Amino acid sequence: MGWHRFRGHDDLIEGFRRVVARGRLAHAYLFTGPPGVGKRLFAVELGRALLCEQPPAPLTACDRCPACLQIDAGTHPDFVTAGRPPEVHELPIEVMREVCGHFGLRPARGRGKVVIVDDADDLNEESSNCFLKTLEEPPPRSVLILIGSGRERQLPTIVSRCQVVTFAPLPPAVVREVLAANGVEPKQLDRLVRLGAGSPGLALALADEALWAFRDRLLKGLSARPVDPVALSKAWMEHVEEAGKDSAAQRKRAGLVVRLLIDFFDDLLAVASGGEARRTGPEDTARVRELAGRLETEQALAVLERCLEADLQIGRRVQLVLVLEALLDALAQRLV
Repeated sequence: MGWHRFRGHDDLIEGFRRVVARGRLAHAYLFTGPPGVGKRLFAVELGRALLCEQPPAPLTACDRCPACLQIDAGTHPDFVTAGRPPEVHELPIEVMREVCGHFGLRPARGRGKVVIVDDADDLNEESSNCFLKTLEEPPPRSVLILIGSGRERQLPTIVSRCQVVTFAPLPPAVVREVLAANGVEPKQLDRLVRLGAGSPGLALALADEALWAFRDRLLKGLSARPVDPVALSKAWMEHVEEAGKDSAAQRKRAGLVVRLLIDFFDDLLAVASGGEARRTGPEDTARVRELAGRLETEQALAVLERCLEADLQIGRRVQLVLVLEALLDALAQRLV
C-alpha cells in the first residue's frame, strides 16, 4: 500500500496533506469521477493515513502499526466500508442505519473514525434522508467519504453538506503504465489505452480475450443482411452467463460489450459525417467504412443513441435480457 501506488492524482494527495496540516479536514467528502480511476483506492489510503498510529510523514501510513495491519485485514473497529449488496438495486436503508449507528460511536482506538460508503449513486430517498442527520451532526474526529460518479446523482441536500473532490480521467501514459504493471501484453496496450478513456479500471476490464471474440462475432452479425436479432441476443446472453450466476458480474460483462459497441458506432458516426475514426483500430477500418456507407448521418446517430440508452438501462438495472433484446431489435431495424 502507500501513496506511491497512485498515479495521476498527485495534486489531490498534496491538497489533502495541506488541509490536514492546517487542521481543516472536512467531516464529509464526496469523491466523484468516472469508474476505474482510483476513487475507492484513494479513499482507503486516505483512511489508512488518517488512522495510522506511527505515521513516518504527514498523512502517510506506516504499513506496520496495529492500525494499518487491522485496516488491511478488515478488522479495524474505527474503519468501516459499506456499499450496495450485489443482489439489490439500491443501497438499503438497513445498511445506512448500520453505518450511521457505527459512525456515532466513540473511536475504539482513539484517533478518530473513517467511514467509506461506496455506490453512493444507489442511495434511494429513504436511505439518503436517514443519512442526512449524520451529515448535519457529525461526531468529532470523524471523516465520511461517499463515492459516486457525479454530484448530479446525489440529493442536493447531501452534496451541500460534503466537500466534492473530482477525480479526472488519467493521462494515456499513466494508463499505459498501470496496464503494463498489471501484466497486459504489449500488443494489447495501444488498443486498451485508447478505449480506456483515461480509466485504468475500464482498460483492465477490457483486457479479456473472450470479450473481444464475442465483440467480433456480434459485429459480424450486425453487419449481415438481414440482421438476426434473435440469434444475436441468445448468443449475447450466453456470453453474459459465462460470467457466473452473480447478477452484478453479468451486468458488468454485458455493459462492457455495450461500451465497445458505443466506441464502434461513435467512430461509424464520425466516418459517416466525413471525419476519421478515433477509437477503433486498423482491424475495424473496413467494417466501419462499409457500415458507414450504408447509413445516413442521422441513422448513424440514432444507432449510437440507442446504444447509449442501453448502457444507461444496464446501469439502472433494468432486466438484462429485455435490455439486450430491445437493443438488438432496434439495431436490426436501423442497420438495413
